[in-house]
Amino acid sequence: MSNSGLTERHCRRETSRLDDDAVQALMTEIHADWSLGEDGQTILREFRFKNYYQTIAFVNALAWVAHREDHHPDLEVGYNRCLVRYSTHSVGGLSENDFICAARIDALIPVDA
Repeated sequence: MSNSGLTERHCRRETSRLDDDAVQALMTEIHADWSLGEDGQTILREFRFKNYYQTIAFVNALAWVAHREDHHPDLEVGYNRCLVRYSTHSVGGLSENDFICAARIDALIPVDA
């Protein structure tokens, strides 16, 4: 994972759907725990935590990033886990915005976690 500047970029309101080659290239720029959804239209990653407090702290930090970027994921939250799914509904698939947000979410987690 090199992040090649994804965390330095910001989401754009006007965006377009990525082709398969662009998706595959950007998958290498985010944490290896992100995967492409079966439909090929989403990226997802499950984050695990020690307890509910840490999970909710992560969700709150993620919510701040989503608000700031005006790009919001689908979340499944449990006691010690959070499943994050990104897709750009307005383009019917994946856009660069999804990968920008994934990289920003990756940056919330310490490397040794």
